[in-house]
Amino acid sequence: MAYAKKTKNEAFQKLKDDLKAGEPGCAYIFYGEESYLREFYLGELRKQLVPGGFEEFNYHKLEGKDLTVQSLSEMAEAMPMMAERTLIVVTDFDLFKLNEEQREKMIAFLEDIPPYCCVVFVYDTIAYKPNKTMKKLYKAVSDHVEAVEFRAADSSDLVAWIARRFKALGKEIDRQTAEYLIFTCGGLMTGLVPEIQKIGAYAKGKAITQQDIDAVADPVLSAEVFKLSDAVLQGNYDLAASILGDLLKMQTEPIMILAALGSQLRRIYTARMAIDSGKDKYWLMELWEMKSDYPAKLLLTAAKRTTADWCADAVKMCQTLDRRMKSEKGIDAAGELKLLLVRLGARRK
Repeated sequence: MAYAKKTKNEAFQKLKDDLKAGEPGCAYIFYGEESYLREFYLGELRKQLVPGGFEEFNYHKLEGKDLTVQSLSEMAEAMPMMAERTLIVVTDFDLFKLNEEQREKMIAFLEDIPPYCCVVFVYDTIAYKPNKTMKKLYKAVSDHVEAVEFRAADSSDLVAWIARRFKALGKEIDRQTAEYLIFTCGGLMTGLVPEIQKIGAYAKGKAITQQDIDAVADPVLSAEVFKLSDAVLQGNYDLAASILGDLLKMQTEPIMILAALGSQLRRIYTARMAIDSGKDKYWLMELWEMKSDYPAKLLLTAAKRTTADWCADAVKMCQTLDRRMKSEKGIDAAGELKLLLVRLGARRK
C-alpha cells in the first residue's frame, strides 16, 4: 500500500479515518511527545485487529534492541489465527540507524508487507529523525509507511478533554480554570491524567477551583519559574527565595532552573517590546508558538511591571551565570542562583 506524502495533521487524521472505516493500513510509525494519545491509538488498533483470546498468535510486541529485519519479516509472514490480520508493535527500532545490509532488507520488507499484517514502529525513548540522505530507505518509508506524530493537543481540544475527564469524576471545570491547570501542569495529556485524578479526589465542591489545583497538583518547572520571576518583578524577594528553595529541595538541578528562568525572562522581554511597539497578545502567541492566549496574557501582565532595560540586563545576567556554571569547576550553583535573585531584585529598585 503506497501512501501519499501528508502533513503531520493529515497523517493523524488518516489514522483516525482508517480506524473509523475499520481498515487500518499495513505500516505506521508512531512518534511524538504525547504518549497518552499514542497509547490510546495503539489500543484502538489492537481492538480492531486482535480478537480476544487469540493475542498469543496475532499480537506481537518486539523491542528494537538487537532486533533484525529478518526476524521481523519472519514474524510478519506468520498467518493470523481466527482473525483476518496480525498486529506487530516494534518499540525503539531506529529505521535510519540500520547498517547498509539491514537497510536493504528493510526496504524490501516495507515494499512487500503481507496484507494480513499491520506493523507499527513506535519511537518511545528515541527521537524519530528521518534521514533524507538515505534516499532509497527514505522513499520506501514515505511510500509505504504512515508516519503519525502525536503532538500536544490544541488549547480548545485540550480544554474540552479536561472537562470530559472531570465530568467522568462527577466534577465540573470552566475554561479559565482548565487553562490554569494546563499552565500549571503542562499541556500533555500524559502528565495531566494523574493530576486530574488527584484534583478530582481532593476537591470538595462540584466545581474545580484554582485553589483545588494549587493544593494538590505538582507544577511543571516552567510554572514554578514563572511564579519566581513574577515575585521578583513584584519586589517580593522573600517569595522568590522561597520558590527557589522549594525547587532546590526537590533536587531540581540548578542549571535547569537557570535555563528555565533565562527562557522566562526572554519571554517577558519580548512582551515588554510588544507593549512598547504597540503589538498585542497575538503577536506573542505567534512568536512563541503558543496554543492559547492564556500564557500570552500572563506575560503581558508581568511585562507591565518592568522596563525593556531591566529585561535586557536580566537576560544578560542569566547568560553570564550560565557560562560560569558550565565552565567553572567547584562553583556553588545553588548559592549563585540565590545571589542572582538578589541582583535581579536590586536592579528593580
